[in-house]
Amino acid sequence: MAIESQPALTASDDCLVVFRTQRSNVRGRLVRLGKTLDAVVTPHALPDVPSRYLSQAVALAALCGSPLPEGGNLNLQTRSDGAVSILVADYAAPGRLRGYARYDADKIAKGDALGDGHLALTLDPGPGEERYQGILAFENTPLAATAAAYFEQREMMPTFIRLAVADQFIRSQNAAPAQSRWHRRAGGLMMQSAATQGRDDDDEASENWRRVEMLAATVEDHELLDPELSMERLLLRLFHEEAVVVERVIPLSSFCRCSRAKVENVLLAFGAADLSDMRDESGRIVVTCEFCTAQYSFSLGDLKQAQD
Repeated sequence: MAIESQPALTASDDCLVVFRTQRSNVRGRLVRLGKTLDAVVTPHALPDVPSRYLSQAVALAALCGSPLPEGGNLNLQTRSDGAVSILVADYAAPGRLRGYARYDADKIAKGDALGDGHLALTLDPGPGEERYQGILAFENTPLAATAAAYFEQREMMPTFIRLAVADQFIRSQNAAPAQSRWHRRAGGLMMQSAATQGRDDDDEASENWRRVEMLAATVEDHELLDPELSMERLLLRLFHEEAVVVERVIPLSSFCRCSRAKVENVLLAFGAADLSDMRDESGRIVVTCEFCTAQYSFSLGDLKQAQD
């Protein structure tokens, strides 16, 4: 559906718009995250730097994973020697997100948040399909630039990616100061040439890509994040001369795969001596999910009963 003839079709937050430009044959994805990002990031109580990088990773996972069919999964990971040593973000099609980060507090003040490391993208299209993993090394490079380089080098697909993260202060509706707080927001734009596929000899397609890439590069962070600016209006602002067509709108939400039963099954694989060593001062085994921070507490008696 062409945007010019349609009213606003999307929610202001927590959705991803898949679109294309008819004139230049370039495909794009636009994501904006509010409450969903808050639900993923806030439980981890991270300092500002790792929280920002995790927010970027979650938005990037949505952009990269959105083409997957229902039941597919994209896992994005970075491992590095920087302050943020590990980033993990999952996109489960259609539209579910989770993630976590590990960091070194002593390195945060020194900058060099990501440092040198590698980005790994693992695609699982779903039952009966073959999984695929691609890895790209980076050297103190922004996450968006690293991901764009991955698609250009590994997939031979010209790619533009812009990510933005900011905080928004939301006042409680009942005016209770204790319930008013800052919320993290993220947005992103990803453009890929559907025609060139790395073919430098196609002059028209290359020119189309350069023109759209220049237009995409004019997007401002506040435009990617502003819930008062509809996503359709933003696409028209950027690409009105390219005849933008919205192909799909994907609502986004947070999720986790953990459960007490799954954790119990993992613990039951350990021997009695190992389980005894896992107990805390209260005599219980407490397991915390890395993704959602949910805690599951077991006594040795609980596990023995489950085993019987």
